[in-house]
Amino acid sequence: MEKKLHILLILFCFQLAAKAQTYSLQDLESQFLENNLQLIANKFNVNKADALIVQEKLWTNPSFTVDNINLWSNPSFETMPNIIGNYGSKQQVNMDLEQLIETAGKRKKRVAIKTLERNAARLEFEELLRQLKLELRTNFHSLGRIQLEEFQLNSIYELFTKLNSQYKAQSEKQHVSQVSYIRIHTELIGIQKELMDLQTEKNDKLQHLRILTQNPNLALENIDFGDVELHFLKTIPINLKETAMTQNITIQFLGNDINLSEKQFSLEKAQRTPNLNFLMNYERGGNVMDNFFGVGVNIDLPLFNRNKGNIQAAKIQVEQSQASLKAKQRELENEIDKLLRRLSLYESNLKQWDFKNNDIHGQVLENYIKHLQDKQVTLIEFIDFSQAYREAQQAYFELQENYLNTFEELQYLTGQEL
Repeated sequence: MEKKLHILLILFCFQLAAKAQTYSLQDLESQFLENNLQLIANKFNVNKADALIVQEKLWTNPSFTVDNINLWSNPSFETMPNIIGNYGSKQQVNMDLEQLIETAGKRKKRVAIKTLERNAARLEFEELLRQLKLELRTNFHSLGRIQLEEFQLNSIYELFTKLNSQYKAQSEKQHVSQVSYIRIHTELIGIQKELMDLQTEKNDKLQHLRILTQNPNLALENIDFGDVELHFLKTIPINLKETAMTQNITIQFLGNDINLSEKQFSLEKAQRTPNLNFLMNYERGGNVMDNFFGVGVNIDLPLFNRNKGNIQAAKIQVEQSQASLKAKQRELENEIDKLLRRLSLYESNLKQWDFKNNDIHGQVLENYIKHLQDKQVTLIEFIDFSQAYREAQQAYFELQENYLNTFEELQYLTGQEL
């Protein structure tokens, strides 16, 4: 009996610990890096590219040929020394060994191409990592906004639920008009609809966060949003664009693509030089000598095919890659300018708004209810005020979310933590 109690107590403690567990943004990112299956699967592409580099470094296997073996002999044969014991005096055989020798550094050039392809695979992995991290952070900030909106709407919903009960009772006693009750009831239904929409959005964001972190039990109450820190423009370095030109993942990818095109161009030019095939031959009984050893070389004569088409295509590819890089650099500069202007606009608006103290604003709303009950304001004035108050707070929360997400997008573009 005591054992069972101990086990139940331990399980209860574990359950409490699990319920009390919270995750900050850094904790969620750690889970994402460790558990995200899409990242794990994509990382295999880098490993495969490493294996292909090893393969490309290998020499071509030599070829070995055995032919001209006679299965019988005719009266014209010449007697030769036996090979083994009494066997071989009438046996003819021919053996050839051939080895391809690539000229003009073709193998090294292909290794260089495979190395750049490995870099491309690594950059693709880095791109996926940054994109998914951006999604995780924007979902985190959206959930922070949803939490604030939900708290605000629930408090207003409770106030209107009380008012709805009061006006219903007063309407039944004909102390207030039924129209007033209907107005309160209609506003309450509208708030319920907003709460339902917010709940749907919250479930969508949470589900996406669960997939990214591979944490199926993640709930909003498990997330520690802490104090939202707004990184105003003064924290952004002056040389942001210069840094972006080296750290932006697309710029890096296009730069690698230029190097890859140049190496391919170099390889195509090397293909003009024909390869050599070194030959070694052994012949028994087929020549003027019984046991003949010979060496030779085989080479293509580049009379008709000088690989001109492939060289020209590779040269055009280099020019195309360079043009793509310049276009992307201009696009990146414009995109950074656009985000900085947007952040500046958000910052100036955030500094003007004062919705940080929800208790004070909630108290103002409650005071407005007292004014309504004392008939110092009309019902229409009260509903207008509550709607304006709710919309203003929601606008502030959205503005704050937009600022944070725009800042995350700027970090994604520049490839650094600002």
